[in-house]
Amino acid sequence: MFDSRRWRQLVAGFATAVLAAAAPLAQAAFSITTRWDGGNAAQPQYEVDTNAGLVFKIRAYDNGVSTQSAGDISSLLYNGVQYQNASRGSQLNSGFDYLYSNVSAVSVSAEMVSSTGAATPASTAQNGVVTGGSYIKITVTSNSSTGGVLKHYYLAKAGEPRIYMATHFTQEPDTLNLVRYILRVPVGVLSSGPAAGLPGGLTPSGSWAQDLRSTDTTIEAGDVFSFASGSLAGQTRSKHYANMRVKDWNFFGGRNSAGTVGLWFYRDNHEGSSGGPFYRSLLNQITSTDNELTYIVNYGEAQTEAYRLGVLNSYTLMFTNGSSPTAPDTSWFSLMGLQGYVPASGRGTVAGVGLAGTVAGNVYTVGFSNSQAQYWAGANLASNGFFKSTGMRPGTYTLKVYKNELAVYTGSVTVNAGGTTTLNTLTINADPAATTSLWRIGNWDGSPAELRNGDKLTWMHPSDVRMASWAPGSFVVGSSATTAFPAYLWKSVNDAQIVQFNLSAAQVKNSTVRIGITTAFAGGRPRITVNNSWTAANPSPSTQPGTRTLTVGTYRGNNTTYSFTVPASALVAGTNTMTINVISGSSGTTYLSPGVSIDALDFSQ
Repeated sequence: MFDSRRWRQLVAGFATAVLAAAAPLAQAAFSITTRWDGGNAAQPQYEVDTNAGLVFKIRAYDNGVSTQSAGDISSLLYNGVQYQNASRGSQLNSGFDYLYSNVSAVSVSAEMVSSTGAATPASTAQNGVVTGGSYIKITVTSNSSTGGVLKHYYLAKAGEPRIYMATHFTQEPDTLNLVRYILRVPVGVLSSGPAAGLPGGLTPSGSWAQDLRSTDTTIEAGDVFSFASGSLAGQTRSKHYANMRVKDWNFFGGRNSAGTVGLWFYRDNHEGSSGGPFYRSLLNQITSTDNELTYIVNYGEAQTEAYRLGVLNSYTLMFTNGSSPTAPDTSWFSLMGLQGYVPASGRGTVAGVGLAGTVAGNVYTVGFSNSQAQYWAGANLASNGFFKSTGMRPGTYTLKVYKNELAVYTGSVTVNAGGTTTLNTLTINADPAATTSLWRIGNWDGSPAELRNGDKLTWMHPSDVRMASWAPGSFVVGSSATTAFPAYLWKSVNDAQIVQFNLSAAQVKNSTVRIGITTAFAGGRPRITVNNSWTAANPSPSTQPGTRTLTVGTYRGNNTTYSFTVPASALVAGTNTMTINVISGSSGTTYLSPGVSIDALDFSQ
């Protein structure tokens, strides 16, 4: 007799067996599984299950296009939601196969690592699974044609929804002349950011300065845009305007619309980067498809110093329940065989008793730098300016004390592994504000923030309709507000800025005019004319970044003070008129003409 129930059970069991054979093997708890794309052994990917809701894949072959190269993150699943753009990989620069000129070969290896550091290679078989360890290490290697080597590590720790990354290079990648990691997340799953004022937050106008959606006009260089019409007409947007000073942030990222998932990059101490504590690098860019989180190791835009090589730079991609992340523990890196890793035992500390000569109302930072590393520490003015910098590589460093962003003391200090170098009170001896002046415009602090449009410089283009006029007319000492003096001066925008001031008969004597700049573009520098009867000699250009600065959200460069000795014969009792012109041997138009960023200017005798 035919048993229909038994027949249905047999058919169902057969179908289940067929599906099981066709599908990838089930993931183990903490594991690394080898997947062959299209069943092709020459197209492997390594799939990591963190056993914490995060499953990600690293492509181990070149897919023929730079947007899908070996070493990319190709999938980023968190609690079943895809946080990786399926059409483009997340990658270093524009792909690991495009780091060095004339080089496209990239190698990718993967291994499971035990709690004691013993390594087991990933399987080479289709759907082969390796389990039983505490950590996973994936190494991406690119070699330049001249002997340089870049290694990028993806690391996972059992039970954590994180991807720890670290990058070490002996030669700067030369195709783009920078090192940055771009995570491309579909904007629909990462649509919100932290509170306003934090990295990735809203601007005071309620908009996202780095949100390019609906922009329709290119303002500058293919990376600054605006709106041609509507309520936002004339407003500007750019990835550059997501910037923050490095000392002001430890993490950046965003949240989903419900606020229940957060995705963040958390930085290390930035010792292998370049530019110091006040360097402003971009953080993210929002397009019609992606929220691109960009972690900058070093960057050519507005760079003030040489790149540092041979340092392990680490940064962590972290998923949370929407809350802000806390600093990750990376002490277990000591087990992972990472090139350039320096354990805590191989590092030292500098502690300063305090600072003398500080001025109330300013923030003081102590910076340390040499060709190998950079560090900084805040000075606690409530404790006489005590400062402490830990975890420093051994060596001799230039030490600078900054009043806000202006260096007002320079010295040196030597750091020894395992020890603490204690410094007696440092007395500030190079603050321009210590000189008595008859009048002063702005604050000597390395920033134009208090001047006209100074509150908008870092998050909009100078042409933005929200900016006040860059040519406000004559500045009258004693009656004009500080905000009446423009933060930036350009040869083709607001040249010949006038400053009027009164002198008594007794004050008609040889005098000094100082103009401090924070950076300059295209060799720009100030020159003064007094009462149309005396013009200063042309000063030399300062050493400044060779890229754009004033239009890409940064005034940070190399602070320079120009000092002009004005003879008594050029001055009169009563009203005097000083004209400031921007001079340069270079040319340019409007906001890309030679220009300077003003720190402060004063008149003394």
